[in-house]
Amino acid sequence: MFGLGTTELLIILVIVVLIFGARRLPEIGSGIGKAIKNFKSGVSEEEIDVTPKSPESDEVGDGEGKSES
Repeated sequence: MFGLGTTELLIILVIVVLIFGARRLPEIGSGIGKAIKNFKSGVSEEEIDVTPKSPESDEVGDGEGKSES
């Protein structure tokens, strides 16, 4: 139903060259490649726990007598 043919890809390429210029295309390509590489390595690594620690585990004592400024 929806797909990009050769004509559409060429039109998109021409628009990109007009917007960014031919000199910046290698920079953009390498940046996209690095981003994809980092994304793949991030997905394949172990899961990282980003849950915040509870305030009880960080405080010493019960916190009574402290005033907040």
